[in-house]
Amino acid sequence: MPKNLENTPRKAVAVGINHVALEVGNIEEALDFYGRFLDFQIESQSETSAFIYFGDQFINFMTGRTQAADSGRHFGIAVDDKTLARETLLEMGVEFLALDSKFLDFLDPWGNRVEITTYRNIQFSKADHVLKGMGLEHIKKTDGAITELKKKGMAPASENS
Repeated sequence: MPKNLENTPRKAVAVGINHVALEVGNIEEALDFYGRFLDFQIESQSETSAFIYFGDQFINFMTGRTQAADSGRHFGIAVDDKTLARETLLEMGVEFLALDSKFLDFLDPWGNRVEITTYRNIQFSKADHVLKGMGLEHIKKTDGAITELKKKGMAPASENS
């Protein structure tokens, strides 16, 4: 039976994820680890927290990790060059959770599961002015990502038209 839309309560619409908060053992060590394979800006830092920005989004590192390593729960970071990220992580001695997978998942030193993905291949999109501010205006979505966005009526007019 169809829902009566007149009786449906109004809800806030999720626009996106502003940030992720990660618990780590040491702020300096977290900045060093993530800074070896990712380019970011440190917005603020103390002994117990740090905020690192990727354009208009950020990760908040906080001390106090006490739980076991995550086996399924994870977050993804979209990068411009997944191959470079993979090579750098390998040089760092990071072990991937599935070497034969299209996913680039690993545990950071504190057990946070991280997935690296390629910005070009996914639906998530940054506004043109944000990409330009990040020096990434050259990045274009793949035809597959544009097709997925078009199916939802969300393909930007400037993207691979």
